[in-house]
Amino acid sequence: MRMAKDAPADVGHAPDGAVPAVRIDDVAVRFRTKKKDVTALHDVRVDVRDGEFVAIVGPSGCGKSTLLKLVAGLLAPSSGEVLLHGERVGGPRHDIGYVFQRAALLEWRSARRNILLQAEMRGMPTAQARSRTDELMEMAGLAGFEDAYPHELSGGMQQRVALCRALLHEPPVLLMDEPFGALDALTREQLNIELNRIWRRTSTTVLLVTHSIAEAVYLADRVLVMSPRPGTVTEVIEIGLPPERDYAQTLATPQFRAATGRIRELLGAVAAHD
Repeated sequence: MRMAKDAPADVGHAPDGAVPAVRIDDVAVRFRTKKKDVTALHDVRVDVRDGEFVAIVGPSGCGKSTLLKLVAGLLAPSSGEVLLHGERVGGPRHDIGYVFQRAALLEWRSARRNILLQAEMRGMPTAQARSRTDELMEMAGLAGFEDAYPHELSGGMQQRVALCRALLHEPPVLLMDEPFGALDALTREQLNIELNRIWRRTSTTVLLVTHSIAEAVYLADRVLVMSPRPGTVTEVIEIGLPPERDYAQTLATPQFRAATGRIRELLGAVAAHD
């Protein structure tokens, strides 16, 4: 789907009147610094369908992370509204999962106990939480590292633990803010493959912020391309690839090349304009 650059995007409506997993409805975010008023986001309208994987790309400072904070209820819009499964977000949400760039693990807790911290905070039944933890660690390739401490794990393994922790309570929506940005290229590629597999198995709705165009296109059903501040969605790229994606084969497809080329064209135009 292509959107005109000067028009606000109103995209991805749920089919047949179904309630979208996430609706960002005519949202703007404004704040005041010591020197001036700043508009971080304006006229953002996006629907994310249940079980969909949506990636968000754009220049630094365009409001990508701000969008995730709005969905999580960590930030209130200046105008417009955000809804999760039809319910207005009016404060911090406890039913979502959130993965940040840094794993933020507790050094004195093992991998398993870092994941179970989520259960302790939520008061989940112990047996259920332990069973779910074992399932997630197996799914994420952490079997055999249950008792390892963060300093014994690579950066990629630490992010796997953080992902398991975010998924422990089976959130309907998972927010990911540049989760692999600090990793080396090979580890990032491996985690892209793992994330695609985990998403297909869990059917969780995912919103991913990334600066990697290839990562966005490989993982997502759709990619939202944002403008410089004040950020808005200028174009939506429909990827058109099957959910199960072999990494090397996917990168060689015409759909992948067309999508990455178009995104680079859009972001290149932004850089030239700046």
